[in-house]
Amino acid sequence: MYQNRSSYYLNFLYFSFVLLLMMQHLELNAPDEVKDQIHGFWYLEREFGPVPAALEVLPDGNAEIIFYFGTELLLEQGNSQQPMPSPFIVGLLGQTVHFYAKNRLKIIGIKCRPWAVYDLLNLAPMKGGVIGSSAHPIASLQNQLGLLLQQDKIAEALGMVRDWFLTRQTTSNISALIVKAGRAMLEGNGMLPVTEVAEAAHSTVRTLERKFKASSGHTVKDVSGLMRFEQARDRLWCAPETGIAGLAHELGYADQSHLNREFKRYSGLTAAAFARQTKARKERLGDDFVAIVLSSTV
Repeated sequence: MYQNRSSYYLNFLYFSFVLLLMMQHLELNAPDEVKDQIHGFWYLEREFGPVPAALEVLPDGNAEIIFYFGTELLLEQGNSQQPMPSPFIVGLLGQTVHFYAKNRLKIIGIKCRPWAVYDLLNLAPMKGGVIGSSAHPIASLQNQLGLLLQQDKIAEALGMVRDWFLTRQTTSNISALIVKAGRAMLEGNGMLPVTEVAEAAHSTVRTLERKFKASSGHTVKDVSGLMRFEQARDRLWCAPETGIAGLAHELGYADQSHLNREFKRYSGLTAAAFARQTKARKERLGDDFVAIVLSSTV
């Protein structure tokens, strides 16, 4: 199912790029054959103008494979900016990162389950962060996708990426244990303790942790924490007036202070500060403020 959307305020790259300019957006849901590995496919187009603009990227509970076209995309690293290859991978992030771009940027993204992305690409699991993948076989799609986008054949481009992964799915080596664990984590919105995830996967905690880290590069707790942060972020983005104490209880945090600490760890702001900032923007922009938060769903 395709959905066309335009907005003045949107989570960019599916992991919270905060922008204030008109853009074009299109989504394609993942077919049943790969839904345990891939959440969906998406397209985003934005005009930045001649001056490079910074894009702040917050962590969440997903991994992304990113193709981009039309302009250079730079990753901030310390005091320098590194040009990114296309495609590249954004694994799980432990903190906010920044990209820079100018002029017209077009992006095709694949939103992957973090425990499946490396298996899909037949890569050794890594700890996360931003990883170049231009030498991978998937990079062979770059020129074909670029030609389709030049002709505004966005749906066809997304279909091409989808079909590539459908073909790869037949050679997937992801274990049934990891699939079951991932489903349990998604259904629990990252709030299940490791013991319950292991039970749902019909595994011991020790075996689950070993195989999960071998698959994703992270522990179950790492991924669950990011998934829960994403839930909190999305709720406050849509409804900044939400009570922090009640939200902390609802999402399984020990208390409001626990939620604020975890939120600041990933975003640089406490949950309360993030809510105040979002509320102020809504009040300032009025009807021009449209928040579209694209969360993980099962």
